[in-house]
Amino acid sequence: MFIRGSLENAMALLAPINLIDSLLLKFFSEPTVNYVIWPFIQIGAVVTLTALWVAYATYLERKISAFMQARLGPMRVGPWGLLQPIADGLKLLVKEDFIPANADRWIFFVAPYIAVVAAFIVLAVVPFGPDWGVITDVNIGVLFVLAVSSVGVLATILAGWSSNSKYALLGALRSSAQMVSYEVSMGLSIIGALMFARTLSLSGIVGAQASDSIWFLAYQPIGFVIFVISGIAENNRAPFDLPEAESELVAGFHTEYSGMRWSLFFMAEYAAMVVVTAVATTLYLGGWYFPFVYRLTEAHGYHNLYVALSVFVFLAKAGLLLYLYFWLRWTLPRFRYDQLMDIGWKWLLPASLINIVTSAFAIAALQGLDGWRGMHTIDSITHGLNLTASGKAIAIAFGIGNLALTAGVLSLINWRSRDFNLKMQRRKIRLVDLPKGRPAVAPTPDAATQGS
Repeated sequence: MFIRGSLENAMALLAPINLIDSLLLKFFSEPTVNYVIWPFIQIGAVVTLTALWVAYATYLERKISAFMQARLGPMRVGPWGLLQPIADGLKLLVKEDFIPANADRWIFFVAPYIAVVAAFIVLAVVPFGPDWGVITDVNIGVLFVLAVSSVGVLATILAGWSSNSKYALLGALRSSAQMVSYEVSMGLSIIGALMFARTLSLSGIVGAQASDSIWFLAYQPIGFVIFVISGIAENNRAPFDLPEAESELVAGFHTEYSGMRWSLFFMAEYAAMVVVTAVATTLYLGGWYFPFVYRLTEAHGYHNLYVALSVFVFLAKAGLLLYLYFWLRWTLPRFRYDQLMDIGWKWLLPASLINIVTSAFAIAALQGLDGWRGMHTIDSITHGLNLTASGKAIAIAFGIGNLALTAGVLSLINWRSRDFNLKMQRRKIRLVDLPKGRPAVAPTPDAATQGS
């Protein structure tokens, strides 16, 4: 009884009574608190946590790579090397900030900040949780994410062009071609999920999955795969890190950067990783929704606990996808540039178009079967396309069948591709089997005459 009473008292602290609101309302009006003060608090929390992630993402990446390669990784600075990111930050702050003599100084200076701002602004519409777990809910949140995140391409181009270096310029052009190419597949891959959600609001998409008690990954497995691959290429991460191919173009578009401005590009890269994983979690993994969290918290009046656990669920799902970034970097070799472009235009783009057509057929079949011979497939369309058990089974069957259909069509399209057609490559291999004592290269007539 004592333990139960203690738990109830602890849970009461997380009840809907908002002490912060009551404190703020003593000094400000209600509209000011709701539309000015709280958004600033939320923005500060998101920016701070993202900046901490950027700092310790380098530590995690080095530790995970060390674990995969049977090494220790950072161990010197602090216990288990936990202070290594702080040491790296101090080193970059005191490092010389070099600007090439013939560079366009203003554009060279502004380009890294454009990359960082473009990545951080997108986080304003990401629903990390219900209620105060999201900064703002825009009814065209998906379009906002695609539009603002594409501004990062401009930062890459400006950085390479303003450096007045042929290596940086080539890296910038290659990066812009890569990012624009994969943006097409990324944008098309989410249309299938939007068909089931029936809204462009990111919070509405999570609500649609919560009301239907299923993640859209079950309906859109191929869409999820295309989105994740396109997102990795969009972030210039291995095995798609051609813009930073140090073995080919020194360091890519940021070759001439040093000091803190050099680190801003990596801050933008790791922040963009958070954006991609957050949007993938929202669209395909249910966002902050997880079964039984509502029943254990909100249903009993523990609203703040419900929001806090939902935010934790969202971060856990996004963390798994972020681990996938590290895993792939230290597992797969870098693609050649022609292979990278082939994957984008010959594989992902047709696959995303096939997914749109298949999703449209699936929804048309669900609507056509609803009411046919007593079959009931659709409950409602108020919060997305809410399906019955039989409707969910049909939608999942279409999603699994779409995997086989996409694989077959892509094989048919690319069967003559040089990298894909292994049979043709084997035919080109010729083993030389010459008799012993005979030279592999026959002597020319002039050489034979001189020898005689």
